[in-house]
Amino acid sequence: MWRVRRAAVACEVCQSLVKHSSGTKGSLPLQKLHLVSRSIYHTHHPTLKLQRPQLRMSLQQFSSLTSLPLRKLKLSPVKYGYQPHRNFWPARLAARLLKLRYLILGSAVGGGYTAKKTFDQWKDMIPDLSDYKWIVPDIVWEIDEYIDLGHKLVSEVIEASDLLLLLGSPGETAFRATDPGSESDKRYRKGLLGELILLQQQIQEHEEEARRAAGQYSTSYAQQKRKVSDKEKIDQLQEELLHTQLKYQRILERLEKENKELRKLVLQKDDKGIHHRKLKKSLIDMYSEVLDVLSDYDASYNTQDHLPRVVVVGDQSAGKTSVLEMIAQARIFPRGSGEMMTRSPVKVTLSEGPHHVALFKDSSREFDLTKEEDLAALRREIELRMRKNVKEGCTVSPETISLNVKGPGLQRMVLVDLPGVINTVTSGMAPDTKETIFSISKAYMQNPNAIILCIQDGSVDAERSIVTDLVSQMDPHGRRTIFVLTKVDLAEKNVTSPSRIQQIIEGKLFPMKALGYFAVVTGKGNSSESIEAIRDYEEEFFQNSKLLKTSMLKAHQVTTRNLSLAVSDCFWKMVRESVEQQADSFKATRFNLETEWKNNYPRLRELDRNELFEKAKNEILDEVISLSQVTPKHWEEILQQSLWERVSTHVIENIYLPAAQTMNSGTFNTTVDIKLKQWTDKQLPNKAVEVAWETLQEEFSRFMTEPKGKEHDDIFDKLKEAVKEESIKRHKWNDFAEDSLRVIQHNALEDRSISDKQQWDAAIYFMEEALQARLKDTENAIENMVGPDWKKRWLYWKNRTQEQCVHNETKNELEKMLKCNEEHPAYLASDEITTVRKNLESRGVEVDPSLIKDTWHQVYRRHFLKTALNHCNLCRRGFYYYQRHFVDSELECNDVVLFWRIQRMLAITANTLRQQLTNTEVRRLEKNVKEVLEDFAEDSEKKVKLLTGKRVQLAEDLKKVREIQEKLDAFIEALHQEK
Repeated sequence: MWRVRRAAVACEVCQSLVKHSSGTKGSLPLQKLHLVSRSIYHTHHPTLKLQRPQLRMSLQQFSSLTSLPLRKLKLSPVKYGYQPHRNFWPARLAARLLKLRYLILGSAVGGGYTAKKTFDQWKDMIPDLSDYKWIVPDIVWEIDEYIDLGHKLVSEVIEASDLLLLLGSPGETAFRATDPGSESDKRYRKGLLGELILLQQQIQEHEEEARRAAGQYSTSYAQQKRKVSDKEKIDQLQEELLHTQLKYQRILERLEKENKELRKLVLQKDDKGIHHRKLKKSLIDMYSEVLDVLSDYDASYNTQDHLPRVVVVGDQSAGKTSVLEMIAQARIFPRGSGEMMTRSPVKVTLSEGPHHVALFKDSSREFDLTKEEDLAALRREIELRMRKNVKEGCTVSPETISLNVKGPGLQRMVLVDLPGVINTVTSGMAPDTKETIFSISKAYMQNPNAIILCIQDGSVDAERSIVTDLVSQMDPHGRRTIFVLTKVDLAEKNVTSPSRIQQIIEGKLFPMKALGYFAVVTGKGNSSESIEAIRDYEEEFFQNSKLLKTSMLKAHQVTTRNLSLAVSDCFWKMVRESVEQQADSFKATRFNLETEWKNNYPRLRELDRNELFEKAKNEILDEVISLSQVTPKHWEEILQQSLWERVSTHVIENIYLPAAQTMNSGTFNTTVDIKLKQWTDKQLPNKAVEVAWETLQEEFSRFMTEPKGKEHDDIFDKLKEAVKEESIKRHKWNDFAEDSLRVIQHNALEDRSISDKQQWDAAIYFMEEALQARLKDTENAIENMVGPDWKKRWLYWKNRTQEQCVHNETKNELEKMLKCNEEHPAYLASDEITTVRKNLESRGVEVDPSLIKDTWHQVYRRHFLKTALNHCNLCRRGFYYYQRHFVDSELECNDVVLFWRIQRMLAITANTLRQQLTNTEVRRLEKNVKEVLEDFAEDSEKKVKLLTGKRVQLAEDLKKVREIQEKLDAFIEALHQEK
């Protein structure tokens, strides 16, 4: 700058000299003038022969015009006097502009240098924060890797050379300001560039001096700043970082909200078919299907299932369900005040979708989670399913409930909510509840790829925790455990030492190690709070909490939002690391099962349990249809025979024997009519219906169990027996059948007219068969009573017991009495019993009167039956006397008429029942069988129980392994495509 001012002063002196010597011929030598002045005012002087001093640097390096070809300029004639003065006004204007250019140039360079030094001094004053790097959120360091603020600010300060290029070369400007026709243009341009170089060198010298002075100043200033206590620096930095994080959090929430809305719109367009493309299943849905198939395949949770899932464990009422609801962004689980609500594992699959809905694996109903009515219905449904899974006499169940939750912005993962671990079994619980919960939790946590989300209640003493010991046993190194401290707001209010919370978060109070530690707030304890209200309360609490301000907790360790992100990242990392290994293990399992099937069942198709059930179902329906193919004759024969077997005892004992004791035929017929009327009104129709129903069951069972030769498969026997029993149990005979049958039977028994000899002979044959069968039964009863006779005793070496000997002596005494009076009535008189007893006592046999009566019953019965059979033989030729009503004949065959009436009634009843069977009951039974089969088809437990065996289990395992492998391969392919 001093060089510029000196040049300006010199120019003014030259102007004054020229002004005073106007009209003369140069009274002052030009050599006495300033260099710049000579170059401006005396360029065209004819006598000027100026020798310019040698420049320090070559002009070729700085001139922008050296590369241009020089033109031959035509010199104008020289004129003396005032002529040169009139030609200097453009030069004076150029001098003014050139001075302004130098001022701007110097100011720009100096200002840039000053700004750079100021930034360096400010940067040096900031203390070293490397020891406190953990305070700053991870996102700040990630941004710093891509943006270097210091370098960016320095790079924005313009350099002197750039400014020269931007403003243009001073030589160029001066050249434009002079007369382009002058021959000394080159010398003029070179002179100006030389002066500019000198000026730049002077500026560099001043820069070095300023740098040294600034260095001394910054050193002293830094020493003064370092005197500030570290505590104040840390407090100030923490406050600034907290505000920065909150600002970043608000920006992040806004961006997430916008992203959520945009994704929702895109998914809605896809749902409406705007793009006309088939949507693929999401990765998490495919993975969830694999887990569902695995749970069906291996209900005992075999160690072969090592696929990852997030297992949520914790003490009862520790806040497990609340954490899950915050992650799912909906109040989906039933709640209770202190009582056990989670009674079975609940697998929750979270995925993205345009609408916030939930649905069960085995149901098509969608619950809209934005409506309170659907939320209440979903909670009721989950509670009902839990209670249904719990067996009688138990409190918890290992059966899993599968629930899918979709919604915008949900983190994709699979979580399993387990029943809370308890320390004491209370009233109303099963005695083994504690052990069952431990076994269920261990079964899920022993999976080496399961992520354990350990929930600890922060509002209670850490020493009361049970779940931490359990988690430590399952994951002693903490490589797959994430520790979550709930109810931190209550903990901060109640804990007198805040550092205790830090010790809990850092795992210093437990032997348990963890992959990460988090602190969350899940509401104020009000079950009616919405998820949005809980989230706002959580963020507000941590903004004002001392846990963050005093650095007890890091910023990324708080809020359920950060927890959800961390769990999702850990889950997918575990999935990518383990899913291919699991796919290879299932391939090996499939090969082993296929080899075993080929070796054991080479000629049989691989039919699983459902396919076998369908095959058995078709066979059973075919057998039911075959009932309609039974001939009417076969039905009637079976019905008639079965009905007589059922009523024969009553007919002989209660009708025929009492009537036969009468003295004449009139009394016999009257007694028979009364007995038959009573029997028809009360018992006979019911007995007939029972016989018909039993006959239908027997025929149905015969068709079901009858071997089909080589095509018979005994694997269906248990299923067919169960279907038969259940169908018979459900089948009920038509109630109106008994009323109509009663009328028919009564009319049949009223008829006494035997039309021809054939019917008479048939009645006699029927009577003889009935009496002989009864006589045979009586003989067997007497033989069992008195023991073997002398022939069997000699041949088979058998002896009589003492009781049998007494019965034998009594029998012999009673037979003697019957021989004396063959017309003896059916009952013994008291004096007769006394006589028999005294006779036996005289032979040394002590006998009781009741034994005499029992023996008499069988002895008289045999005597009566033998007499009746003899009378039946006499009546074979009595049909002629019957037609004349036994007039002028001593023969009376009223007993043959009775048996004819019974036989005719049996035939008519059998015919009526056969018609009802073929027309109605067989069809109703077929309908019942179909209903039973449909019910069994929906009951998987029934099928597992009824279709058993190595062949069934092997086919079932083979099908499941194939299905799992196919789904795993599809999932792995989709996972690679997403990468």
